[in-house]
Formats: sequence, structure tokens, C-alpha cells
Amino acid sequence: MAIETINPATGDRVRTFAPHTPADIDAKLALAHRAQQRWARTPVADRARVVARAAEILDRDKRSYGELMTLEMGKPLKAGIEEAAKCAVGCRYYAEHAADFLADDPVAVDGEASYVAFQPLGVVLAIMPWNFPFWQAIRFAAPALCAGNVGLLKHASNVPQCALALEELFRRAGAPNGVFQTLLIGSAMVPDILGDRRVAAATLTGSERAGSEVAACAGKYIKKTVLELGGSDPFIVMPSANLDRAVSTAVKARMINNGQSCIAAKRFIVHERIAGEFEERFVQLAEQLVVGDPMDDRTDIGPLATAKIRDELEEQVAESVRRGARLLTGGKRRPGRGFYFDPTVLADPPADSPAARDELFGPVATIFRARDVSDAICIANESRYGLGASAWTEDEVEARRLATDLEAGMVFINSMVVSDPRFPFGGVKTSGYGRELSAFGIREFVNIKTVRMAIAAGPGQAATE
Repeated sequence: MAIETINPATGDRVRTFAPHTPADIDAKLALAHRAQQRWARTPVADRARVVARAAEILDRDKRSYGELMTLEMGKPLKAGIEEAAKCAVGCRYYAEHAADFLADDPVAVDGEASYVAFQPLGVVLAIMPWNFPFWQAIRFAAPALCAGNVGLLKHASNVPQCALALEELFRRAGAPNGVFQTLLIGSAMVPDILGDRRVAAATLTGSERAGSEVAACAGKYIKKTVLELGGSDPFIVMPSANLDRAVSTAVKARMINNGQSCIAAKRFIVHERIAGEFEERFVQLAEQLVVGDPMDDRTDIGPLATAKIRDELEEQVAESVRRGARLLTGGKRRPGRGFYFDPTVLADPPADSPAARDELFGPVATIFRARDVSDAICIANESRYGLGASAWTEDEVEARRLATDLEAGMVFINSMVVSDPRFPFGGVKTSGYGRELSAFGIREFVNIKTVRMAIAAGPGQAATE
């Protein structure tokens, strides 16, 4: 795939980049390796100050960063600005808490000054997607850099300017040369980089196929990976729920980021007693959404990121209808320039249809009917995915059962699934493994080292100096 910026709103090619050569890559790996040796010995407070300065820059320049995201992948400008601001929040969170998360953890053993230390692994390869081109990278970079690792970013080929802007962000924030670098490469180069002795680990956010390939390659070299893959998140609505709030949140949860989010609600599982009213209200709100120029503040839904994504989504919808799903609204691309697709609602898809089986990455909602809470849980758990889940009920017993029995890495009761630096983020089943964010996220790429010292002195303080 060419490394280039194509404006999804027009289909015009804006800029093309020459990929890094093998010699370029080797030089960047050497620089990263040298930088990591010094960065690991840098006090955590100094590392945190760099990440805190990145937060200041993100806040100050959030509009220009938002415009860049909109240009390259089509999200509404207001969403791009909000994404940059969220990145600033994530950076501040780790700048403020890294020292506590990485502090030596004393272990009480008679006659010993023993502890558990959290030390950096080294150079981490981050393979990131285009849909949240800043946030996906920052939620890796902020904790990884605070922990003393250095980052090599292999971003999606359709957001190269965002990738380069991220490298420049950390340079402006004061990170030493080599601490965070962007690699302009295609996926074919990843195996050789993972096999390089100077790379210690990898993290990937992307498709099941990409995750499987990276995990297999990293496994060959016995290297740690964290995978955040696809999702087909259920959004369950029971009769006791506040239907006004549930429906309005449901539309937002599906259509956010032009429907291109792993944690967007995709399967709406509604109790049969209220399903008809839910369908009617959902369709009404979906049809009121403004589709258009993502640079216009009035726009709710911009174009899909690429022509290929639009075409695949159209075929998935058509195939689902051919197999028996009811089309309630939408279902087609918009004529004219750009990669636009109408907000779409499907109902009652058969089990063998794409709408029931696969992840539909775009503004397409699918509504299922459930007999009771047990049936709703069964429908939700039939998916091979297990990223997030949202459930709506005012019955506490029902809520606790949903929280316990839903097979997901995250369950939100009476709110939509979101990422938050304070909480671990990740999934189960084919949605991946490992966690980002919170204390769990910063400890994914550290050596959790046991130190037993049969002396009277206190535990070492290297991690907090």
C-alpha cells in the first residue's frame, strides 16, 4: 500500500511519501537502541516532564492537529480537536502518576529487604491504525516513554502526516533524539523489524489478521506483544432502562468517528417488549444526522477513510439484506466525490450474515431482539469478539448479572463504552490480549523484577529517583 495522504472528503491525492529504505530502518533502529540505554537511566521525574510538555503542546495546537486528522482520515473536525485534547489528558495522567506506578513494591520477608522492581524492556514497536491516528499512538507512547522504553511508530499508510507530527511532538517536548521515531514503511517490513535483536516488544491495534500475524512473528522470537483488535460490541437495552437516554446514547455510540471505532456499539440487543419503539426512535435520530464536509462544524458524519472501506461496507450491508436482514434506513454510498456512506440501520439479521457475524466498520447499526436478559447475554456472547459492552437497565440484580456474564474486557452499565486513562482498556477472545491505560498499561512493557536482599537496608529506589 502506498504511503500517502488522500483526502477522504474528495478522493484527491494530497501528498505521497517515499518509504524508508532498509538502510534508513537500520539507522533508526541503531539510534533507538542507543537512545534507550540513556533514557532508561533518566530519572522517571525527568521522563514525566517530557510527557507533560507534550500535553501542553497538544492542548495549544489541538486545532491544527485536528485539521490534520480530518484531512487524512475524514473524521469531523470537532472530533479531531477533541481527540487531540484527549491525548493531552492521557499524557498528563501518566506524567502525574508514573512515579507511583513504577515505584519499587516492598515485599515483607523476615530478615530481608526484598521488593519488586518495574524496569523498562527496551525498544517497543507500535503498529497503529488510522481511525484515531493520535489517540491510539499516544495511549501507547505516554506510558511507554514514562516507563523508560523508547518507541518506534509504524503507523497506517494513509496517515503519514499524523505519524510524522507525532514524532515532531515529542521532539518539541524535549525527548532526546531517538526516543520516539516514526517509520514510514509498509506491513511487509514488520517481520524483519520484529526479528531484530534491538527490538524488545510490540504493540498493535488493528484487525484480527494483522494481530495474528504480528503475534505469530513475535512468538517466533519470544517477544512480548499487546494486541487490541476488532470488536462487535453489544449494546443491551432492557425494559427498565431510561429509553430516551438509551436511544440517544445508542446513536452516538454507533456513529462516533463516522462509525469507525473498535469500541463503537455495533449490535443493539433490545428486549422484545420495547424493540419496536427503540427501532423507530433510533431510525428517526439516525436520519437527522448531518452527513457532509468534515471540516464543517455542523457535520455529524464525514466520509469513510478510504474507498476500499466504503466499498467493503456497502457489500456487507447488501449481503446481509440478501440473507434476510431488514433494511430500515440508508444502506448505500452517497453519490459524488468522497467516500461517504449513508447512516444505516439493519434489523433481525440471520446468524450467517455479515451484520451478525462480522465487524461492520462504518455508520451501520444492527438491531436484534431478545426475549429476556438471559437471551440478551446469549446473543451478545455468541460473537467471536469481546472488547466492550454497554448495557442499560435500572434493575440492580440485572445490572450485576450483565456485568458478570458478558464476555468482554469492559462493561459499562447505563453509559457508552469509552477509553479513559484511569481504567484498563482491552478485550478477550479475538479482540486481543493485554491492556492499555491505567497502571496495568504502563506495566505491560516492563520487566517485573523480583529482588530478594537478605540485608537490613531498605529497598532500592532506582525507579523513583
